[in-house]
Amino acid sequence: MATIDEEMAQLEKDIRQLKIEYDQYFGGGRKRPPTEIEWRIEMIIKRYAERGGELKFAQRFRFNNLSQTYAKYKDIFRKKTAQKEEGKIQRHFGAAAKEIEAARHVKQAEEPAAAAGASDAKAFRMTCSEPERETQKVDQLYQAFVEAKQQAGEQTGKLSRSSFNDFVLKKTKELQKQKNCKDVEYVVEVVDGQVKLKALVKS
Repeated sequence: MATIDEEMAQLEKDIRQLKIEYDQYFGGGRKRPPTEIEWRIEMIIKRYAERGGELKFAQRFRFNNLSQTYAKYKDIFRKKTAQKEEGKIQRHFGAAAKEIEAARHVKQAEEPAAAAGASDAKAFRMTCSEPERETQKVDQLYQAFVEAKQQAGEQTGKLSRSSFNDFVLKKTKELQKQKNCKDVEYVVEVVDGQVKLKALVKS
C-alpha cells in the first residue's frame, strides 16, 4: 500500500498529466476529455479531505496546495469545455496550457471571498519556545518552507537545514529577549506569489 507521501507525489504527477491531456483535448489532439485521470484525482482529494487529521503538518500544507491548484485548473477546464461544446474555442495547440500557467499565478487575493476561507489552509504555522530541543518542530517548519517554495516555483538549491535551524534559534532567542515572551510562532505563507517566513510573538 502506498504511503501518504507517495500518494501526494502521485497526485501532483496526475494533476500535471491532466493539464497536458486537457491541452491536447482543447487543441484537437484528443477526441474525449481525460475523465479517467480526473476521476482518480477526485478520489485521492476526497479521501484525504476526509482524513486530514492523519496528515503531518508538511503533508497537509502540500495537500492544500495541490487541492487549490487542481480547483483552479478544474474551473478553467470547465469553462474551456463549455466553449468547445459551443464551438467558440480557438483550436490551436498550447493555448490551454498557457492559460492554465497564467491562472496558476493568479492568487487568492484576487478573490476575497475564496481567500477568506483558504487563508488558514494555505499557511503553515508552528509555535516553539526552545528550538534547540524542539528539533522535530523545526524540521517540519523547514519541510513546509521548502515545499512551499517548490510549489511556488522558487529555487531551493541554496537552502540548508543547518543554516535554517540556526536562523530559527537566533530569531526565537532574539524575539524572546526583545518582547519578553516565551513562545514564538513561525508562519509559512504565500504573499503576492512569493513564499514568506514570518516570526510572530505569541501573546
